[in-house]
Amino acid sequence: MEEHSLAADWDALVALTTVQISVVQLDNGETRIRQEFPAEEVLESAAARLRPILLTGDACFYQKALAALGYFCQASPLDTEWVKATRAEWRLRVDPSTPEEAGYWVMISDMVTGEDKGLDRHKLAMAWIYGDVVHHDMARRQEGDAFGLLERFRGAVPLVAWAMVGTIELLNYIRALHKDGVLQLRQEVLDERVALKSTTWEHSGQVFFAPAGTEPPANASTPLPKDWARLEKTADLSRFRTGFGGQLLRAARSPHMSELPSPEEIETARTPVGGWKRDQLAAWSVPWPPPKGWKDELTERWKAARKDGTPPPLPSPAPADFAQQTLDFG
Repeated sequence: MEEHSLAADWDALVALTTVQISVVQLDNGETRIRQEFPAEEVLESAAARLRPILLTGDACFYQKALAALGYFCQASPLDTEWVKATRAEWRLRVDPSTPEEAGYWVMISDMVTGEDKGLDRHKLAMAWIYGDVVHHDMARRQEGDAFGLLERFRGAVPLVAWAMVGTIELLNYIRALHKDGVLQLRQEVLDERVALKSTTWEHSGQVFFAPAGTEPPANASTPLPKDWARLEKTADLSRFRTGFGGQLLRAARSPHMSELPSPEEIETARTPVGGWKRDQLAAWSVPWPPPKGWKDELTERWKAARKDGTPPPLPSPAPADFAQQTLDFG
């Protein structure tokens, strides 16, 4: 949770734990009530990370960690008191027992049927987390259905934010106890990487390839079987491509159907000097420079698509350089 983007601005995260409403009185007598929240996708990812901490049956459930901490702090009255106070606050904020403890509740009435419904903030939040985000508890989701997605999301924001704050504060308390020698933890527990700083995958090494169907290596340390060759610097990288062509399982519904140009469309796209623009060829997934016979190949795929609704795979665009090429060795 400490690595999540919402925790990057601690003051902003703490502010989300409270219900902050701006009220504006307009000249016509109307009152405008407004709340602003983070993007839904941001809160969804935070809720997904929090879910094991909220689940009573999970090994890292917050109260289980707190109970373990209390066991090791029995000889310290101050630490024991902190654990008790934290346990009570968690229950009040994350698992309130009454609608009054939940902070607020929403009531709606159907003016046609006369049906009345009401849910407190906590139940609305749980409907969003377990119904809208993880799709685990449809009973909760249906209970909050009448109030709409935004109302469920609004209820979840302070819950998720406060649970994040509580989790990070517990982590810092554990760090302090470890530093003071109260807890004896392996250092790798605190140092283990839990979030990616970069999502670019890049390694240095040698690349070997073989035709599809060639015997693969038995494991990472054994020599490569025969027919595997080292990729040389002068190799033609354009011939390395996936055999699936990015097609969907139901190829007839693939978006590539609309990308296959007809022979007439190919001719219409010619430039005044008789060629084709590079971006137009890229839209048809034709590499640059275009290989010999590319028009015939597109035409054959277009005809096949109209015949059985299944377009053959589109070719992979040629890379600008080696560093950008992804190789698939079958």
